[in-house]
Amino acid sequence: MTFSVAIVGRPNVGKSTLFNRLVGRRLALTDDLPGVTRDRREGHARLGDLAFTVIDTAGLEDVAAADSLIGRMRVQTESAIASADAILFLIDARTGPLPIDRAFADLVRRSGKPAILVVNKSEGRAAQASIGEAYALGLGDPIPISAEHGDGLADLYDALREALPAQTAQPAAPRGRRRSEAPQDSELSEAPAGPVPPANIRVAIVGRPNTGKSTLVNRLLGEERLLTGPEAGLTRDSIAVDVVWHGQTFRIHDTAGLRRPARIEAKLEKLSVADALNAIRFAEVVVVLMDSQAPFEEQDLRIADLVEREGRAVVIGMNKWDLAKGGAVKKLREETDHWLPQLRGVPAVAMSGMTGAGIDRLMAAVIEAHAVWNRRASTSALNRWLEGVTSAHPPPAVSGRRIRLDYVTQPKGRPPTFIMFASRAEKVPDDYKRYLVNSLRETFDLPGTPIRLTLREKANPYAKRKKKR
Repeated sequence: MTFSVAIVGRPNVGKSTLFNRLVGRRLALTDDLPGVTRDRREGHARLGDLAFTVIDTAGLEDVAAADSLIGRMRVQTESAIASADAILFLIDARTGPLPIDRAFADLVRRSGKPAILVVNKSEGRAAQASIGEAYALGLGDPIPISAEHGDGLADLYDALREALPAQTAQPAAPRGRRRSEAPQDSELSEAPAGPVPPANIRVAIVGRPNTGKSTLVNRLLGEERLLTGPEAGLTRDSIAVDVVWHGQTFRIHDTAGLRRPARIEAKLEKLSVADALNAIRFAEVVVVLMDSQAPFEEQDLRIADLVEREGRAVVIGMNKWDLAKGGAVKKLREETDHWLPQLRGVPAVAMSGMTGAGIDRLMAAVIEAHAVWNRRASTSALNRWLEGVTSAHPPPAVSGRRIRLDYVTQPKGRPPTFIMFASRAEKVPDDYKRYLVNSLRETFDLPGTPIRLTLREKANPYAKRKKKR
């Protein structure tokens, strides 16, 4: 039986560090700066023989207006508490319980969920006094741990078993260990991540700040799962969610807005950008989201070019189309091909994450882009194409000698990758390579996807081989 656990507490007590420790890898951004986490993030955790869902949350702060950023962050945390089976309430051993901890301990008690009081950063003797003071919070025996170093996880394992006896009951003890015997910290801290549910298509949504990426993901989910608002740069972590759209499963990553490198100064923003770039590298399809009121700005083009260089399938989402003045879809198609010639034919969809208009077309374009990205051509068809394309437009002569293209094959897709054997391959001009790529795109129906073409020197059978000594 699976269960879920929410990690809550005030800012900078180590919630994201514990989250990363439980999932076995660095998924959440961590920093000494308070308030790094804003969205709630779910991960598949393993603690000894327990596999469960763990939820990282934003730090609880004083009550604020519901429409303020802090207020909206608190709503996300309260939603995590409501959906979890148990709560890990973290405090900082170095500061001891603060008045704000007592206020939020009351919030946890009112939820009616089993709660475990965790005293993080408990390494060293100085933390012992704080552990004693933690009893005053009224959440039972405190569990001292160090999320950073992995200490105390065996006690946390026992506390979870006690808090959720039905969900954590084991049918039989592992061979060589009594059922009541908890695993050691060394075993728990190095535990691998739990099994990840299958997802058919991995999608990253990227773009400049404030283009509506989180709003689009919320629309796809049908709930306010991610933090949104008029403030630019709300998203910091790349948050992954599973979406089922008309029977097709997607693993969608919402990412931080990508600004020009010259404007990236703060350490935290650099970490957010690195997280977004990592999401692009692990995606199969990338939706480059643009603001229809200011499309194809320099940074939009840089992002699309980055995605092309990474070899991902691309879809252009023109968001906020409901606010565009006199926008014409035909003109959008023409402008896309003009500004992104390296992705000629890339799907460009007019849509609105706020109203939901065009979302079906966007997701259909993602499915089609994924199919094109995986497309393969037979070697016989490719060489018939090569014969025709070189007859229509022969390779140029270099230094009085014409270049000869002999053979072509496609060793792999994702993206479509072709190897062509030629005489004097290094002499083939770039414009002729572009001619070949454009012809491949048109002939084999590869619109908008990155195409990799490598030219190799064909071995000369008449060249004398050097004798091996």
